[in-house]
Amino acid sequence: MRLADLQGRRVAVWGTGREGRAAVLAVAARQPASLVAVDDGGNFLSLPWEGELAAAAPLTDRYEALAEADVVVRSPGVPQTHPWMVKLREQGVPVTQGTALWMADRADRTVGVTGSKGKSTTSSLVSHLLTAVGRPNVYGGNIGVPVLDLPADADQYVLELSSYQCSDLTDSPRVAAITALFPEHLDAHGGEEEYYRDKLNLIAHGPKAIIYNGADAGLAARLRDQPGATAANVDGGFRIAGDDVLAPDGTRLFARTALNLTGRHNAGNLCVALAVLTALGVDCVAHATELEAAARGFQPLPHRLAEIVDPTGLTFVDDTLATSPHATMHAIDAYDGRPLTVIVGGTDRGLDYTAFRDYLEAHGPITVLGIPDSGARMVDALKGLDHVHAEVVDDLVTAVHRARAVTPADGVVLLSPGAPSYGKFRNFEHRSAAYAEAIKDSAPA
Repeated sequence: MRLADLQGRRVAVWGTGREGRAAVLAVAARQPASLVAVDDGGNFLSLPWEGELAAAAPLTDRYEALAEADVVVRSPGVPQTHPWMVKLREQGVPVTQGTALWMADRADRTVGVTGSKGKSTTSSLVSHLLTAVGRPNVYGGNIGVPVLDLPADADQYVLELSSYQCSDLTDSPRVAAITALFPEHLDAHGGEEEYYRDKLNLIAHGPKAIIYNGADAGLAARLRDQPGATAANVDGGFRIAGDDVLAPDGTRLFARTALNLTGRHNAGNLCVALAVLTALGVDCVAHATELEAAARGFQPLPHRLAEIVDPTGLTFVDDTLATSPHATMHAIDAYDGRPLTVIVGGTDRGLDYTAFRDYLEAHGPITVLGIPDSGARMVDALKGLDHVHAEVVDDLVTAVHRARAVTPADGVVLLSPGAPSYGKFRNFEHRSAAYAEAIKDSAPA
Protein backbone atom coordinates (compact mmCIF):
# COMPACT_ATOMS: atom_id res chain seq x y z
CA MET A 1 0.00 0.00 0.00
CA ARG A 2 1.24 3.46 -0.97
CA LEU A 3 0.32 6.88 0.32
CA ALA A 4 -1.47 7.58 -2.97
CA ASP A 5 -3.76 4.61 -2.25
CA LEU A 6 -5.28 6.50 0.70
CA GLN A 7 -7.00 9.04 -1.52
CA GLY A 8 -10.76 8.85 -1.09
CA ARG A 9 -10.56 6.39 1.82
CA ARG A 10 -11.46 6.69 5.50
CA VAL A 11 -8.17 6.83 7.39
CA ALA A 12 -7.41 6.79 11.12
CA VAL A 13 -3.94 7.71 12.38
CA TRP A 14 -3.26 6.02 15.72
CA GLY A 15 -0.76 7.88 17.89
CA THR A 16 -0.02 11.58 18.25
CA GLY A 17 3.73 11.66 18.83
CA ARG A 18 6.36 12.60 16.27
CA GLU A 19 5.47 9.80 13.85
CA GLY A 20 1.71 10.25 14.21
CA ARG A 21 1.93 13.97 13.54
CA ALA A 22 3.98 13.39 10.40
CA ALA A 23 1.47 10.76 9.25
CA VAL A 24 -1.53 13.06 9.73
CA LEU A 25 -0.02 15.79 7.57
CA ALA A 26 1.16 13.35 4.90
CA VAL A 27 -2.20 11.57 4.70
CA ALA A 28 -4.16 14.84 4.69
CA ALA A 29 -2.25 15.91 1.57
CA ARG A 30 -3.60 12.82 -0.24
CA GLN A 31 -7.22 13.93 0.11
CA PRO A 32 -8.71 11.02 2.07
CA ALA A 33 -12.50 10.78 2.35
CA SER A 34 -12.07 11.34 6.08
CA LEU A 35 -9.18 11.53 8.52
CA VAL A 36 -9.18 11.19 12.29
CA ALA A 37 -6.38 11.01 14.87
CA VAL A 38 -6.66 8.58 17.78
CA ASP A 39 -4.73 8.80 21.06
CA ASP A 40 -5.72 6.33 23.74
CA GLY A 41 -2.77 7.09 26.02
CA GLY A 42 -2.93 10.82 26.60
CA ASN A 43 -1.32 12.05 29.82
CA PHE A 44 0.60 14.98 31.20
CA LEU A 45 3.48 14.21 28.82
CA SER A 46 1.31 14.55 25.69
CA LEU A 47 1.96 17.49 23.41
CA PRO A 48 -0.96 19.77 22.44
CA TRP A 49 -3.01 18.88 19.37
CA GLU A 50 -3.67 22.21 17.66
CA GLY A 51 -3.09 24.34 14.56
CA GLU A 52 -2.76 22.55 11.23
CA LEU A 53 -2.91 19.15 12.95
CA ALA A 54 -6.29 19.86 14.52
CA ALA A 55 -7.50 21.32 11.23
CA ALA A 56 -6.41 18.20 9.34
CA ALA A 57 -7.78 15.60 11.75
CA PRO A 58 -10.03 15.78 14.82
CA LEU A 59 -8.56 14.01 17.86
CA THR A 60 -10.41 11.27 19.72
CA ASP A 61 -9.67 8.45 22.15
CA ARG A 62 -12.44 6.14 20.83
CA TYR A 63 -11.70 2.65 19.53
CA GLU A 64 -14.66 2.98 17.17
CA ALA A 65 -12.74 5.58 15.17
CA LEU A 66 -10.20 2.88 14.34
CA ALA A 67 -12.72 0.12 13.71
CA GLU A 68 -14.72 2.31 11.29
CA ALA A 69 -11.68 3.23 9.17
CA ASP A 70 -10.78 1.68 5.84
CA VAL A 71 -7.10 1.90 6.84
CA VAL A 72 -5.39 2.46 10.19
CA VAL A 73 -1.94 4.06 10.15
CA ARG A 74 -0.42 3.21 13.52
CA SER A 75 2.56 4.92 15.09
CA PRO A 76 5.58 2.70 15.86
CA GLY A 77 4.93 3.13 19.57
CA VAL A 78 1.62 1.25 19.35
CA PRO A 79 2.57 -2.32 20.31
CA GLN A 80 1.51 -5.44 18.44
CA THR A 81 0.10 -6.70 21.74
CA HIS A 82 -2.21 -3.74 22.34
CA PRO A 83 -5.79 -5.04 22.94
CA TRP A 84 -7.09 -2.76 20.22
CA MET A 85 -4.55 -4.21 17.75
CA VAL A 86 -5.86 -7.67 18.57
CA LYS A 87 -9.44 -6.54 17.93
CA LEU A 88 -8.53 -4.80 14.67
CA ARG A 89 -6.87 -7.96 13.38
CA GLU A 90 -9.92 -9.99 14.37
CA GLN A 91 -12.17 -7.56 12.48
CA GLY A 92 -9.90 -7.55 9.42
CA VAL A 93 -9.19 -3.83 9.50
CA PRO A 94 -6.00 -3.10 7.47
CA VAL A 95 -3.23 -1.67 9.67
CA THR A 96 -0.02 -0.15 8.31
CA GLN A 97 2.56 2.44 9.29
CA GLY A 98 3.96 5.61 7.80
CA THR A 99 7.31 3.89 7.21
CA ALA A 100 5.65 1.10 5.21
CA LEU A 101 3.67 3.59 3.11
CA TRP A 102 6.84 5.56 2.40
CA MET A 103 8.99 2.48 1.66
CA ALA A 104 6.54 1.23 -0.96
CA ASP A 105 7.56 4.15 -3.19
CA ARG A 106 11.30 4.36 -2.39
CA ALA A 107 12.63 0.91 -1.47
CA ASP A 108 14.95 0.79 -4.48
CA ARG A 109 16.69 3.98 -3.30
CA THR A 110 16.98 3.04 0.35
CA VAL A 111 19.45 1.53 2.79
CA GLY A 112 17.65 0.28 5.89
CA VAL A 113 19.62 -0.41 9.08
CA THR A 114 18.19 -2.17 12.11
CA GLY A 115 19.52 -4.15 15.08
CA SER A 116 18.97 -4.68 18.77
CA LYS A 117 22.11 -2.56 19.33
CA GLY A 118 24.13 -0.33 17.03
CA LYS A 119 21.53 0.69 14.45
CA SER A 120 21.82 4.42 15.18
CA THR A 121 25.60 4.56 15.00
CA THR A 122 25.80 2.27 11.97
CA SER A 123 23.15 4.08 9.94
CA SER A 124 24.73 7.43 10.78
CA LEU A 125 28.15 6.08 9.76
CA VAL A 126 26.75 4.81 6.45
CA SER A 127 25.31 8.23 5.66
CA HIS A 128 28.50 10.01 6.74
CA LEU A 129 30.83 7.74 4.77
CA LEU A 130 28.66 7.87 1.65
CA THR A 131 28.82 11.65 1.70
CA ALA A 132 32.62 11.49 2.04
CA VAL A 133 32.97 9.46 -1.18
CA GLY A 134 30.70 11.75 -3.17
CA ARG A 135 27.40 9.91 -2.73
CA PRO A 136 24.84 12.44 -1.43
CA ASN A 137 22.04 10.95 0.65
CA VAL A 138 19.17 11.83 2.96
CA TYR A 139 19.24 10.38 6.47
CA GLY A 140 16.24 9.78 8.73
CA GLY A 141 13.92 7.29 10.38
CA ASN A 142 14.11 6.16 13.98
CA ILE A 143 17.03 8.55 14.53
CA GLY A 144 14.40 11.23 15.15
CA VAL A 145 13.25 12.28 11.67
CA PRO A 146 10.07 10.48 10.53
CA VAL A 147 10.43 9.23 6.97
CA LEU A 148 7.22 11.03 6.02
CA ASP A 149 9.01 14.29 6.79
CA LEU A 150 11.90 13.53 4.41
CA PRO A 151 12.17 15.11 0.95
CA ALA A 152 10.43 12.95 -1.63
CA ASP A 153 12.91 13.13 -4.51
CA ALA A 154 16.34 12.13 -3.14
CA ASP A 155 18.50 9.67 -5.10
CA GLN A 156 19.62 7.83 -1.96
CA TYR A 157 18.10 7.41 1.50
CA VAL A 158 19.69 5.93 4.61
CA LEU A 159 17.24 4.97 7.36
CA GLU A 160 17.58 3.78 10.90
CA LEU A 161 14.62 1.45 11.52
CA SER A 162 13.30 0.10 14.80
CA SER A 163 11.69 -3.31 15.21
CA TYR A 164 8.33 -1.52 15.37
CA GLN A 165 8.94 0.20 12.03
CA CYS A 166 10.17 -3.01 10.41
CA SER A 167 7.16 -5.02 11.50
CA ASP A 168 4.64 -3.58 9.00
CA LEU A 169 6.90 -3.32 5.96
CA THR A 170 5.69 -4.97 2.77
CA ASP A 171 8.76 -3.84 0.80
CA SER A 172 12.41 -4.36 1.78
CA PRO A 173 15.01 -1.66 1.15
CA ARG A 174 17.52 -2.29 -1.62
CA VAL A 175 20.26 -2.83 1.00
CA ALA A 176 19.28 -4.10 4.44
CA ALA A 177 21.78 -4.14 7.30
CA ILE A 178 21.38 -5.80 10.70
CA THR A 179 23.87 -5.08 13.47
CA ALA A 180 22.84 -7.35 16.35
CA LEU A 181 19.99 -9.56 17.49
CA PHE A 182 19.03 -10.26 21.10
CA PRO A 183 15.75 -10.14 23.04
CA GLU A 184 14.28 -6.63 23.19
CA HIS A 185 10.84 -5.03 23.53
CA LEU A 186 9.28 -8.42 24.21
CA ASP A 187 6.20 -6.90 25.86
CA ALA A 188 5.41 -4.92 22.72
CA HIS A 189 5.97 -7.77 20.27
CA GLY A 190 4.49 -10.65 22.25
CA GLY A 191 7.61 -12.73 22.86
CA GLU A 192 11.18 -13.40 21.75
CA GLU A 193 10.39 -15.12 18.45
CA GLU A 194 7.75 -12.51 17.65
CA TYR A 195 10.34 -9.78 18.20
CA TYR A 196 12.82 -11.53 15.91
CA ARG A 197 10.09 -12.00 13.29
CA ASP A 198 9.20 -8.31 13.33
CA LYS A 199 12.84 -7.20 13.30
CA LEU A 200 13.76 -9.53 10.44
CA ASN A 201 10.73 -8.46 8.42
CA LEU A 202 13.19 -5.88 7.09
CA ILE A 203 14.67 -8.60 4.87
CA ALA A 204 11.50 -10.56 4.12
CA HIS A 205 10.54 -8.79 0.88
CA GLY A 206 13.41 -9.21 -1.54
CA PRO A 207 16.30 -6.88 -0.68
CA LYS A 208 19.13 -6.86 -3.23
CA ALA A 209 21.73 -7.24 -0.46
CA ILE A 210 21.73 -8.18 3.23
CA ILE A 211 24.65 -7.11 5.41
CA TYR A 212 24.96 -8.51 8.92
CA ASN A 213 27.38 -8.56 11.85
CA GLY A 214 28.86 -12.04 11.60
CA ALA A 215 30.37 -11.77 15.10
CA ASP A 216 26.84 -12.00 16.54
CA ALA A 217 26.39 -15.77 16.71
CA GLY A 218 22.61 -15.72 16.95
CA LEU A 219 22.30 -13.32 14.04
CA ALA A 220 24.75 -15.31 11.92
CA ALA A 221 22.83 -18.53 12.53
CA ARG A 222 19.66 -16.93 11.16
CA LEU A 223 21.17 -15.08 8.19
CA ARG A 224 24.25 -16.89 6.88
CA ASP A 225 22.17 -18.93 4.41
CA GLN A 226 19.96 -16.07 3.23
CA PRO A 227 20.35 -15.25 -0.49
CA GLY A 228 22.46 -12.14 -0.96
CA ALA A 229 23.71 -12.12 2.66
CA THR A 230 27.22 -10.86 3.46
CA ALA A 231 28.89 -11.07 6.86
CA ALA A 232 31.02 -8.25 8.28
CA ASN A 233 33.21 -8.14 11.39
CA VAL A 234 34.54 -11.67 10.72
CA ASP A 235 37.34 -13.25 8.69
CA GLY A 236 36.56 -12.87 5.01
CA GLY A 237 34.66 -9.64 5.52
CA PHE A 238 35.52 -6.15 6.67
CA ARG A 239 37.14 -6.72 10.05
CA ILE A 240 39.46 -5.41 12.75
CA ALA A 241 42.90 -7.00 13.16
CA GLY A 242 44.88 -5.48 16.00
CA ASP A 243 44.60 -1.77 15.36
CA ASP A 244 43.86 -2.09 11.65
CA VAL A 245 40.64 -1.97 9.68
CA LEU A 246 40.94 -4.56 6.92
CA ALA A 247 39.02 -5.04 3.69
CA PRO A 248 37.70 -8.54 2.85
CA ASP A 249 40.85 -9.27 0.82
CA GLY A 250 43.09 -8.30 3.75
CA THR A 251 44.06 -4.86 2.48
CA ARG A 252 44.62 -2.38 5.32
CA LEU A 253 42.27 0.58 5.01
CA PHE A 254 43.21 2.67 8.06
CA ALA A 255 43.73 2.49 11.81
CA ARG A 256 40.82 1.47 14.07
CA THR A 257 41.65 4.51 16.21
CA ALA A 258 40.62 6.79 13.35
CA LEU A 259 37.04 6.22 14.50
CA ASN A 260 36.76 7.88 17.90
CA LEU A 261 34.05 5.61 19.30
CA THR A 262 34.55 3.54 22.44
CA GLY A 263 33.91 -0.20 22.54
CA ARG A 264 34.31 -3.36 20.46
CA HIS A 265 30.70 -3.12 19.35
CA ASN A 266 31.44 0.18 17.60
CA ALA A 267 34.35 -1.42 15.72
CA GLY A 268 31.81 -3.96 14.49
CA ASN A 269 29.42 -1.19 13.49
CA LEU A 270 32.16 0.35 11.34
CA CYS A 271 32.71 -2.98 9.58
CA VAL A 272 29.00 -3.31 8.82
CA ALA A 273 28.90 0.26 7.48
CA LEU A 274 31.84 -0.41 5.13
CA ALA A 275 30.13 -3.56 3.84
CA VAL A 276 26.99 -1.51 3.11
CA LEU A 277 29.06 0.92 1.04
CA THR A 278 30.46 -2.00 -0.94
CA ALA A 279 26.94 -3.28 -1.60
CA LEU A 280 26.13 0.14 -3.01
CA GLY A 281 29.05 -0.09 -5.44
CA VAL A 282 31.67 1.90 -3.51
CA ASP A 283 35.27 0.61 -3.80
CA CYS A 284 36.37 1.05 -0.18
CA VAL A 285 40.02 0.23 -0.96
CA ALA A 286 40.21 2.87 -3.67
CA HIS A 287 38.53 5.38 -1.34
CA ALA A 288 40.50 4.44 1.79
CA THR A 289 41.97 7.92 2.21
CA GLU A 290 38.57 9.64 2.08
CA LEU A 291 37.05 7.01 4.36
CA GLU A 292 39.80 7.44 6.96
CA ALA A 293 39.31 11.22 6.96
CA ALA A 294 35.56 10.74 7.29
CA ALA A 295 36.03 8.30 10.19
CA ARG A 296 38.21 10.85 11.99
CA GLY A 297 35.57 13.52 11.46
CA PHE A 298 32.64 11.40 12.64
CA GLN A 299 31.03 12.86 15.74
CA PRO A 300 29.67 10.46 18.37
CA LEU A 301 25.89 10.54 18.44
CA PRO A 302 24.08 12.08 21.40
CA HIS A 303 22.81 9.69 24.09
CA ARG A 304 25.11 6.84 23.00
CA LEU A 305 28.14 6.63 25.28
CA ALA A 306 28.31 10.44 25.12
CA GLU A 307 30.72 11.79 27.75
CA ILE A 308 29.76 14.89 29.74
CA VAL A 309 32.43 17.18 31.14
CA ASP A 310 32.34 17.53 34.93
CA PRO A 311 34.62 19.82 36.99
CA THR A 312 35.29 17.14 39.63
CA GLY A 313 37.17 14.82 37.30
CA LEU A 314 34.40 12.23 37.24
CA THR A 315 33.42 11.04 33.79
CA PHE A 316 29.66 11.13 33.35
CA VAL A 317 28.36 9.15 30.37
CA ASP A 318 24.95 9.45 28.73
CA ASP A 319 23.96 6.13 27.17
CA THR A 320 20.22 6.62 27.60
CA LEU A 321 19.50 4.81 24.34
CA ALA A 322 20.71 1.56 25.90
CA THR A 323 17.18 0.21 26.34
CA SER A 324 18.01 -3.45 26.97
CA PRO A 325 20.28 -5.23 29.48
CA HIS A 326 22.42 -6.49 26.58
CA ALA A 327 23.05 -2.91 25.47
CA THR A 328 23.97 -1.97 29.05
CA MET A 329 26.46 -4.84 29.09
CA HIS A 330 28.12 -3.45 25.93
CA ALA A 331 28.35 -0.04 27.61
CA ILE A 332 29.90 -1.45 30.78
CA ASP A 333 32.39 -3.35 28.65
CA ALA A 334 33.46 -0.08 26.99
CA TYR A 335 34.71 1.23 30.37
CA ASP A 336 36.35 -1.97 31.56
CA GLY A 337 39.23 -1.28 33.93
CA ARG A 338 37.90 1.97 35.40
CA PRO A 339 35.91 2.41 38.64
CA LEU A 340 32.32 2.37 37.48
CA THR A 341 28.86 3.25 38.79
CA VAL A 342 26.05 2.36 36.41
CA ILE A 343 22.50 3.74 36.68
CA VAL A 344 19.88 1.28 35.43
CA GLY A 345 16.09 1.15 35.26
CA GLY A 346 13.17 2.50 33.29
CA THR A 347 9.96 1.13 31.82
CA ASP A 348 9.49 -2.37 33.24
CA ARG A 349 8.75 -4.80 30.42
CA GLY A 350 9.06 -7.90 32.58
CA LEU A 351 12.43 -8.95 31.17
CA ASP A 352 14.50 -11.76 32.61
CA TYR A 353 17.77 -10.30 33.98
CA THR A 354 19.66 -13.59 34.24
CA ALA A 355 22.04 -12.66 31.41
CA PHE A 356 22.74 -9.31 33.12
CA ARG A 357 23.55 -11.11 36.38
CA ASP A 358 25.76 -13.65 34.61
CA TYR A 359 27.67 -10.86 32.90
CA LEU A 360 28.31 -8.94 36.13
CA GLU A 361 29.20 -12.15 37.95
CA ALA A 362 32.24 -12.38 35.67
CA HIS A 363 32.95 -8.63 35.90
CA GLY A 364 35.16 -6.79 38.36
CA PRO A 365 33.87 -4.62 41.23
CA ILE A 366 31.04 -2.32 40.17
CA THR A 367 28.27 -0.21 41.70
CA VAL A 368 24.74 -0.49 40.31
CA LEU A 369 22.02 2.06 41.16
CA GLY A 370 18.47 1.06 40.24
CA ILE A 371 15.77 3.65 39.50
CA PRO A 372 12.04 3.09 38.86
CA ASP A 373 10.40 1.16 37.45
CA SER A 374 12.59 -1.79 36.50
CA GLY A 375 15.64 -0.83 38.57
CA ALA A 376 14.42 -2.64 41.66
CA ARG A 377 14.13 -5.95 39.79
CA MET A 378 17.55 -5.45 38.19
CA VAL A 379 19.09 -4.82 41.61
CA ASP A 380 17.26 -7.83 43.04
CA ALA A 381 18.72 -10.02 40.29
CA LEU A 382 22.23 -9.12 41.51
CA LYS A 383 21.79 -10.33 45.09
CA GLY A 384 24.59 -12.55 46.31
CA LEU A 385 27.29 -11.06 44.07
CA ASP A 386 29.79 -9.87 46.67
CA HIS A 387 31.79 -7.69 44.28
CA VAL A 388 28.66 -5.85 43.06
CA HIS A 389 27.29 -3.08 45.27
CA ALA A 390 23.67 -2.69 44.15
CA GLU A 391 21.01 -0.47 45.67
CA VAL A 392 17.66 1.06 44.75
CA VAL A 393 17.20 4.84 44.71
CA ASP A 394 14.09 6.96 44.31
CA ASP A 395 14.68 8.57 40.92
CA LEU A 396 17.27 9.71 38.38
CA VAL A 397 18.18 12.89 40.24
CA THR A 398 18.78 10.95 43.45
CA ALA A 399 20.86 8.44 41.50
CA VAL A 400 23.18 11.16 40.22
CA HIS A 401 23.68 12.56 43.73
CA ARG A 402 24.32 9.07 45.09
CA ALA A 403 26.74 8.29 42.25
CA ARG A 404 28.82 11.33 43.14
CA ALA A 405 29.09 10.02 46.69
CA VAL A 406 30.16 6.48 45.87
CA THR A 407 32.27 6.84 42.70
CA PRO A 408 36.04 7.45 43.03
CA ALA A 409 37.34 10.73 41.58
CA ASP A 410 38.84 9.02 38.52
CA GLY A 411 35.76 6.88 37.95
CA VAL A 412 32.86 6.74 35.53
CA VAL A 413 29.16 7.35 36.18
CA LEU A 414 27.25 5.65 33.39
CA LEU A 415 23.56 6.15 32.66
CA SER A 416 22.84 2.99 30.67
CA PRO A 417 19.31 2.12 31.78
CA GLY A 418 18.70 -1.22 30.10
CA ALA A 419 15.09 -0.07 29.69
CA PRO A 420 13.06 2.47 27.69
CA SER A 421 12.23 5.91 29.07
CA TYR A 422 8.45 5.99 28.69
CA GLY A 423 6.28 6.48 31.75
CA LYS A 424 8.59 8.73 33.73
CA PHE A 425 9.82 10.68 30.70
CA ARG A 426 8.35 11.79 27.38
CA ASN A 427 11.09 10.06 25.39
CA PHE A 428 14.82 9.35 25.51
CA GLU A 429 15.69 13.01 24.85
CA HIS A 430 13.65 14.00 27.90
CA ARG A 431 15.50 11.44 30.06
CA SER A 432 18.84 12.58 28.70
CA ALA A 433 18.05 16.22 29.45
CA ALA A 434 17.03 15.31 33.00
CA TYR A 435 20.33 13.47 33.47
CA ALA A 436 22.38 16.41 32.21
CA GLU A 437 20.46 18.80 34.46
CA ALA A 438 20.97 16.55 37.49
CA ILE A 439 24.72 16.44 36.79
CA LYS A 440 24.86 20.22 36.56
CA ASP A 441 22.74 20.81 39.67
CA SER A 442 24.63 18.27 41.79
CA ALA A 443 28.11 19.57 40.98
CA PRO A 444 29.93 21.08 43.95
CA ALA A 445 29.97 24.87 44.03
